[in-house]
Amino acid sequence: MSPSPDKASAASSLKPRGSSQGGMRQYNERVVLQAIRLNGRLPGAEIARLTCLTAQSISMITKRLLEDELLIKETPQRGKVGQPSVPLALNPDGAFAIGVKVGRRSLDILLVDFTGTVRERWNLSYDFADPEQILTHLANCLAKIKTRLSPHLWERVQGIGIAAPLHIGGWQQLLGLDAEVVARWERFQLNEEIAALTGLPVQSIKDTTAACVAELVAGRGRDVRNFIYVFVDTFIGGGLVLDSHLHIGKHGNAGAIGSLALGITGSANSPQLLNVASLYKLESRFIAAGLDGRATSDERAASAAYWPHTHAWIAETAPPIAFAMLNSSCLLDLEGVILDGCFCSAVKEALIQAVIIAMQGYNWEGVVPPQVLAGTIGSDARALGGALLPLYANFAPDRDLFLKLDG
Repeated sequence: MSPSPDKASAASSLKPRGSSQGGMRQYNERVVLQAIRLNGRLPGAEIARLTCLTAQSISMITKRLLEDELLIKETPQRGKVGQPSVPLALNPDGAFAIGVKVGRRSLDILLVDFTGTVRERWNLSYDFADPEQILTHLANCLAKIKTRLSPHLWERVQGIGIAAPLHIGGWQQLLGLDAEVVARWERFQLNEEIAALTGLPVQSIKDTTAACVAELVAGRGRDVRNFIYVFVDTFIGGGLVLDSHLHIGKHGNAGAIGSLALGITGSANSPQLLNVASLYKLESRFIAAGLDGRATSDERAASAAYWPHTHAWIAETAPPIAFAMLNSSCLLDLEGVILDGCFCSAVKEALIQAVIIAMQGYNWEGVVPPQVLAGTIGSDARALGGALLPLYANFAPDRDLFLKLDG
């Protein structure tokens, strides 16, 4: 079976290529798994072509992966001369991971299988994140996961990936945070507490970076090599992908568009992008109008009662995002901007169109404007990106695919 053009593009971008040299057994196994992950179900001959490994090597590798239950055989493809071709696919039950998004307004927990499919999800909403409340809810969800997976499958859980803001107690005045809760976060070691609670390996990543990971691996990022990722949540944030690799930067600042200044006054009080283009501003508009502030993340935001306030927020938000895209494009030769967030598809599409129009109001002389594209993952992006951390750490050939540090 030949890969589709989109999947073939992804394969050429990430280039899973093996080596026939000795001592490369585990690496080559990961290369084969990655080739199938990027291209879908494949027969052995196509795997050999994509990975540049010999047919004999592919036969031995796939035999081991079938024995380890990481691959499954699918229905033989007939109709050609000779033996029927047997496509191989990832076994959804081959491995699992748990993704945890700790947000300022909600907690998301996902159980993700080996194909990246979400098997189970849980959500907890709150006015602001409390460490003890999060641990209690996570413990309850883990108990449910254990009851839904057999002991044999529970042993295949590779770990927990946490997606959380770098400074979850920051910007206290903007959100009206309780000082005691902020102090508890300053004392709280999230990774260590969750590792002690679960007994599983724990990795963590900034929430908007995790969302960018999900888009890079499972969304539009498979086809766009260089892009700025924009995720609109309580605070707007993002990520930077260059040459199909996520760049975090020495201090984790790469792609942190929420902190971009919107003025040149030199004042410490100059607004940042997050002061204007974040969902907490839309939430405030809803509450001031006597509406439910939680509607920012669901279909109500596009309904008749809410739309005038949503439209006003979009009109206020689009020009600063366009300004940020101009500044980013002056420093980086971007193919695209991928925009996603915690809102319904109607709001996302309206915001994208407004950003495209607002971009036309700036002077782009000497710079080629990037294409603005809709993200494909949505609200799950941060928790899904977290879950991908342990899966890729244990099964991907390029362990730095989205953990590459600069400097």
